[in-house]
Amino acid sequence: MKIRVGVFFGGKSVEHEVSVISGLQAYNSFNRDKYEPIPIYITKDNEFYTGEAIADIANYRNIPVLLQKSIRIFMMCEQGQVQLIRYPVKKMGNSVVGQIDVAFPVVHGANVEDGSLQGFLRHYNIPFVGCDVAASAVTMDKYVMKTVLKDNDIPVLDCVTLNVKEYERGEEASWHRAEERIGYPVIVKPVNLGSSVGIKVARNREELQDALEYAFTFGSRVMIERAIMNLREINCAVLGDYEEAWASECEEPISSDEILSYEDKYVAGGKGGSEGMRTARRELPADLTPEKREEIRQMAVKTFQVLNCNGVSRIDFMIDRDTDQVYVNEINPIPGSLAFYLWEALDKPYAELLDDMVGLALKREREEKNMLTSFDSNILQSANLSGAKGVKK
Repeated sequence: MKIRVGVFFGGKSVEHEVSVISGLQAYNSFNRDKYEPIPIYITKDNEFYTGEAIADIANYRNIPVLLQKSIRIFMMCEQGQVQLIRYPVKKMGNSVVGQIDVAFPVVHGANVEDGSLQGFLRHYNIPFVGCDVAASAVTMDKYVMKTVLKDNDIPVLDCVTLNVKEYERGEEASWHRAEERIGYPVIVKPVNLGSSVGIKVARNREELQDALEYAFTFGSRVMIERAIMNLREINCAVLGDYEEAWASECEEPISSDEILSYEDKYVAGGKGGSEGMRTARRELPADLTPEKREEIRQMAVKTFQVLNCNGVSRIDFMIDRDTDQVYVNEINPIPGSLAFYLWEALDKPYAELLDDMVGLALKREREEKNMLTSFDSNILQSANLSGAKGVKK
């Protein structure tokens, strides 16, 4: 029997469109002899839709019409079976439109990639591919990620954070903290976004204010860190879990400016973004010495496992050309296009990569079924709710 995989994409995120591209790339790449992939589109209002029309990228030019041709659903786990149920349910007849054995989130950005969707799936006892709730949340919060990596002796750049209320009150202490601790130039970025959204370089106080104003349009917390001006950016993906993990080939993305932009990643490839990260300009493999390549790949695996990641994540590195020091910039728990091109460079086809990821999800599910999640107790039999202290009385 084929494994039924629900491929989830979209969602309430500024990276919604990128997720649609990545999700449909994955959907189209599954080995149909082993899997039955089912496309599940999440609207910007967090509604779930499925159907044949959902699998065609051309239909996303007019989403209202697409939704009219599709089936809105919700999910329910019944006796170990994850059912896709038509919404609203039929008054007569069967409302079950399908079933899935495992969920495969291919989502990007806040509200979906950050543990939100993973928590929803876990609540409904739906096995899913990729990082679990805690790992998703930590990896998507750039500041928390830095603190965890720093505590494990993985090099990251120092930074300070600022919330929108501090900024609106005009608290100069926050500005001074960044200027005194880091100095100019700096990079300002939202704490929990990816795809180079909301990022600007600032070389002085005036530019810092402009960069903060811009970043705060995308989130309530921003991070200010030192900008490496003589910079090389290197990316490397990792496949695995806490037990075993392997590094991909390294790439060097090519930017049109001093920082890699959203357009560099998804538009500049010349096909209007229809193939996502696949058409971004890059040098693959990156021009690195064997020693530097191995240093980065080992650091990628350590970063992946320290953050307790699962499936495939892409780690983005920075090299300061002046010192040759390597820093972890950020980690993408669900990378654009799932970074399949980095694995193809090592002769691993996309279908095989997807197969490995599903296998890791099912392995985690088997392991968790052997863990205790409750134990017998008579505490409710002796509980007394009449007193102010409840069961403690």
